[in-house]
Amino acid sequence: MQDVAAEIKTFGGTAIAVPADVTDANAVRGAVEVLSQKFGPIDLMIANAGVGATIAGGKLEPDGVAKVFNVNVIGVVNSVTAVIPQMVERGRGHLAVISSLAAYRGLPKSAAYCSSKAAISSLFESLRLDLQPKGIDVTIIHPGFIKTPLTAGRTKKLPFLMEVDEAAVKMIRAIEKRKKSYAFPWQLATIVRLGMVMPNFMYDWISSRNSFRE
Repeated sequence: MQDVAAEIKTFGGTAIAVPADVTDANAVRGAVEVLSQKFGPIDLMIANAGVGATIAGGKLEPDGVAKVFNVNVIGVVNSVTAVIPQMVERGRGHLAVISSLAAYRGLPKSAAYCSSKAAISSLFESLRLDLQPKGIDVTIIHPGFIKTPLTAGRTKKLPFLMEVDEAAVKMIRAIEKRKKSYAFPWQLATIVRLGMVMPNFMYDWISSRNSFRE
């Protein structure tokens, strides 16, 4: 975080790094207070913290699922609730969340991850309906596979794997355009959307033969 802040400063910007554990609501609110004192009210909150997990159904354990949900879902809730009151009071603001194409349907060995992403997509859809009349925009981003530590070390070839910089540009553009929802890359997003209307027997047959957690 310090490196990113330093890089922003070299380009003439102003930045500070304020670490906080997203699973700790008080810590997130404290970070928002520090940022608000430094820069003024928060205009944009991007809820981006997330963890992955390879958990096969036969080895599903409450603690493993809870760890994923505490970051991917409760962490998002802690982040947005720290800024929503001030946005509502001002009558403007923008919330964005980094969900996943995995939110659309369940995938092998991904029960915790897929369900956590489905949860935040639904959460933000509800927030959009509630907050639009109050002048607050809401953006849900559904990326595919991106070269990060979450996708490293897999023997299975990941389809349409994107570089971080390319993915970041797409996310930034979607946020700047205040899109309600944005899924990419379009090729994989199209395949996933087709999966949503497939009969269950067909989806199960295809998905069971394409586990990307290996």
